[in-house]
Amino acid sequence: MGNHNQPFLSVGIDVGADFSLMAIALPTQEIIGRPYKVLHSSLNSIQGAVDRIRDMEVQHGLSARIFMESTGIYHYPLYYRLKDEGLSVFILNPIITHANSNIDVRGVHNDKFDAQKIALLGLKPKLKTSVVPDDDVAAVKALVREYHAMKKECSQYICRLTAQLRQTFPQYLPLFSKVNGKASLEILCRYPTPETILAADTEELTSIIQKTAGKGRAMAEQKCALLKQAASEAASFGHSNAGNIYLILHFVEMIRLIDAQTGKLLSQIRESVEIRHDSPLARHVNLLQSIPGVGFLSAVTLVCEIGDFSVFRRPKQLYAYFGLDPRVRQSGNFKGTELKISKRGSSFARRCIYILALQSVSLRKNGEPKNPVLREYYLEKCKSKAKMTALGAIMHKVCNIIFAVLRDEKPFVMITPDEHRTEYHNAVQSVA
Repeated sequence: MGNHNQPFLSVGIDVGADFSLMAIALPTQEIIGRPYKVLHSSLNSIQGAVDRIRDMEVQHGLSARIFMESTGIYHYPLYYRLKDEGLSVFILNPIITHANSNIDVRGVHNDKFDAQKIALLGLKPKLKTSVVPDDDVAAVKALVREYHAMKKECSQYICRLTAQLRQTFPQYLPLFSKVNGKASLEILCRYPTPETILAADTEELTSIIQKTAGKGRAMAEQKCALLKQAASEAASFGHSNAGNIYLILHFVEMIRLIDAQTGKLLSQIRESVEIRHDSPLARHVNLLQSIPGVGFLSAVTLVCEIGDFSVFRRPKQLYAYFGLDPRVRQSGNFKGTELKISKRGSSFARRCIYILALQSVSLRKNGEPKNPVLREYYLEKCKSKAKMTALGAIMHKVCNIIFAVLRDEKPFVMITPDEHRTEYHNAVQSVA
């Protein structure tokens, strides 16, 4: 943030969806005048905010630093407009602003108070600000987050579909490994009730299963027979009405629609990375895919959520950024023993790290471990720790690997701990 020894005007902006409130504080923590309302739909209002900041700089002979809270996407237009005006603009994590909300005895909370609070917060000498990603990363990040959001929405529809089937046709669920598979959705779309399945032509039903499941004729005939049997059993256990039937068809349609749209999103994400093949984004995505268990989607999610990797100097900073650092509870002589992770970082990145940890300790179909080093470490930890605690340790190891790959900009190479120690000692001796 520059030289903290130089006094400056602290401009705090409480950003909203349609308007923002701006307050200005002197280095003495005195608020200047009343907060200024900035209408996002009015260029005159936005220019008025810029003119007000410039007037205060001239009047007090101090440069201004503008601080605003990260509020989803609402702060971006104002942030870039103020940057274009040549002003120094900084983004604050909401966790920091919320932690400093109790600056008054009274329980006041409104836009005016929040703008003043941010302005006073900006005067703190060791204030940590967030790094705004460049447009290339921000563009892909928006697509990746929308992809995950749509996948989550699809999971909700799958749960709703399953709930309806548990009422109307509970015998159907054990017949398919995934109720949202192609074969299952096609059958439910054509035959949403046990009665329609019983009335269906056996040859036609078998043909549908064979075509959508991509299996042989014998398997399709066997599945068709099981469906017919399950439908006959549903007559004595299961109840449906017109509302259930409509909802089943509705949920099937929504799942198919979301699946189609997420497929298009994933294609757009791949294209966005490929056209930037010389950028740090594409280079880091390719490097992370060298780690066992890391696919394209996990790699691009992690790279986008990390943003500017140069701000991370130690792996522990990456832990904290992902919300994997322990939540410490200590007061006086009391020290909390049941520590949990803070979960204060990016939930998207943390989910990827969790999946990668599971992949690292799992076995392949032939019984070989995907990552023998981490699996051995995990099994050793499980002897004295709970499984989730041991998995948390694996998540930290995965973060170490990600940090090392991005720091050295070299593909991952599987080595044993003994080999790692030997390489480390050789490196130390060569330096000495």
